[in-house]
Amino acid sequence: MRSRFSAFALGDVSYLLRSWHPSTRPTSLELDPGLRWYRLDIVRTEKGGPFDRDGIVEFEAYYKGADVGMQHEVSRFVREGGTWFYVDAA
Repeated sequence: MRSRFSAFALGDVSYLLRSWHPSTRPTSLELDPGLRWYRLDIVRTEKGGPFDRDGIVEFEAYYKGADVGMQHEVSRFVREGGTWFYVDAA
């Protein structure tokens, strides 16, 4: 989750797409260049340990742009071949 937040903060669309599970990955992704993501708070996690195949991360991500705001999300992840992939938001 932290690496995906960093990718949003840096505008690294290629990493975001690579780390998105193929079953739910969009064909393209456009980030708002007017947003600056500056803070990530992990609210809770479920599973996601070294022997788990899936996990959930609830987080709050803060941004500045024309307005200041926060995105609250509960994200699902799966691990395949030793790599974690974002699946979707619950």
